[in-house]
Amino acid sequence: MFKEYDVIVVGAGHAGCEAALAASRMGCKTLLFSIFLDTVAHMPCSPSIGGVGKGHLVKEIDALGGEMAKVADLSAIQYKRLNTRKGPAVRGTRTQNDKIRYRTIMKHIIEKQKDLELKQSLVTQLVVEDRKVKGVVDELGVFYGAKAVVLATGTFLHGLIHIGKRKIPAGRAGELPSIELADQLKSLGFVMGRMKTGTPARIHRRSIDFSKFEEQKGEENPIPFSIFTKEIPLPQVSCYFGRTNKRTHEIIKKNIHLSPLYDGSIKGTPARYCPSIEDKIMKFPHKEHHQIILEPEGLETEEIYASGTGNSFPYEIQIELIRSIEGLEEAEIMRPAYAIEYDYVQPTQLYPTLETKLVEGLFLAGQINGTSGYEEAAAQGLWAGINAALKVQKRPPFVLDRSQAYIAVMIDDLVFKGTNEPYRMFTSRAEYRLLLREDNADLRLVEIGYKLGLHSKDTYKEILERKKEIAEELKRLKSTKIYPIKRINEILVKKNSAPISSPTTLDSLLKRPELSYKDIEDISPPDKELDSRVKEEVEIECKYEGYIKRQEAEVKKLKELESIKIPKDLPVDEIPGLSNEIKQKLKELRPQTLGQASRIPGFTPAAISILRIYIQKCKASEKEPDVKD
Repeated sequence: MFKEYDVIVVGAGHAGCEAALAASRMGCKTLLFSIFLDTVAHMPCSPSIGGVGKGHLVKEIDALGGEMAKVADLSAIQYKRLNTRKGPAVRGTRTQNDKIRYRTIMKHIIEKQKDLELKQSLVTQLVVEDRKVKGVVDELGVFYGAKAVVLATGTFLHGLIHIGKRKIPAGRAGELPSIELADQLKSLGFVMGRMKTGTPARIHRRSIDFSKFEEQKGEENPIPFSIFTKEIPLPQVSCYFGRTNKRTHEIIKKNIHLSPLYDGSIKGTPARYCPSIEDKIMKFPHKEHHQIILEPEGLETEEIYASGTGNSFPYEIQIELIRSIEGLEEAEIMRPAYAIEYDYVQPTQLYPTLETKLVEGLFLAGQINGTSGYEEAAAQGLWAGINAALKVQKRPPFVLDRSQAYIAVMIDDLVFKGTNEPYRMFTSRAEYRLLLREDNADLRLVEIGYKLGLHSKDTYKEILERKKEIAEELKRLKSTKIYPIKRINEILVKKNSAPISSPTTLDSLLKRPELSYKDIEDISPPDKELDSRVKEEVEIECKYEGYIKRQEAEVKKLKELESIKIPKDLPVDEIPGLSNEIKQKLKELRPQTLGQASRIPGFTPAAISILRIYIQKCKASEKEPDVKD
């Protein structure tokens, strides 16, 4: 006897949780597998969520109807808003989180969710017939049928932990790796690679001399991640800054031959943007010290995460290394650092929906696609879960373009450019980052989440009302003139702003860099008190109006390219003027629009022009094949 589901999700990390919740909330009967139920939504590395670029993803997950932001707020023990002295496009929210609370809260949400079942088992095989997925088989030989399957396997595919010469098969410390499933993906024809990540040691709090570290407190009045969070429930705690020193570096150099990263044992590609401590010392020998941060792992644990000290040295060297740092002379390691290698699937083998091109109905999300980070994984999980549900329901797929969301930027990068190193989200990856800010994620995406069935009508109405208030206040600022009277000029002079000598609109004043919306309120308040989010949006829209209009013009050009569909069975080999390399990429990546083709590495403006002309000729001669929407 077996049960039939609409969607099965394999892996209950950050990607799997979002995928399963999205599919079930959209009305699909969904099954979520976890190798071990006590590690659902586990945070195996840093006990934190967000950051610059990553925080944007969390806000967008929330705006589309995902769960990460809400759970981050419920488990947050410190908030920091990064880059506050820079422009709004690059500001980012980051939280320290109680990792036990995080996974407990998420697990409980999953357990309560209608149409969603959670089971503990190791999935060992996909059931595939005629290149279509039919379900999965677990380690007990039980078959579970499904119309769509999402693989969110994290670091478990052929996972191998390295601590010095010790090699431990594991998906995470203490958890079994997935061997048979990894082998099956290769046998199905997927091109796979190997990546490496790692995690630093955890140190017992009472063995640390915190007086030797610089305390870092959180925000006094934190802004939560989720638009649904009304208050911060947990007490806020501090982190602590320290640094390595000459002795630390000498220990690493002296023992570098014992590091699996340098003795040839590790074959996987490491993360360039989050290097281990031995990598930092060897690649940047001129630096006298490197920063480390002591991060509490929760309110009811004494474990401290030693960020910046990740390594793969033997345990005895790890002790020596840690104790060379000022303030950690008596440190007791509760969990050693380790490196882990794992298999991933080259993501160019996916459609923009994250469905695989080789097996219909099979979706991939998270580190299996070559990404790093909880936030990147959760965003892909939400995207894959939505599209799996839509496929089952025979509805049009969900795909956003690069002007609409950071999530779309990431997906587009992965499926059209691929990756040979762990992919991490940065604001620099987004061409339209002034339009894709943290502060307007809800204004951009809640309506889409509502139409997908992931938000209530009340939430949608609230966003519409806020948009209306923003538009009305911007209109007021543009139409209201003030005159050079004594009271006005005294306010301006106090703010080190030049007095006015002729009638001036409020929006002209707000464009002055030294003035804020609060100053405009003092000069000419609106008819009613506005929400702080409305005020922030009005100020940004006004101050950056010229830049925003410029980016909107660029987006218009992008939309023109995206509107030109590439016929599904375009005779690529017959197109004159295209190089063999370009033709090969068109056949392999199968872009659906001219815009997607333009972002393929090596695709020149000349190639785009040739392709556009050929498509137009096909239409003109009425020989255009069917177009895949």
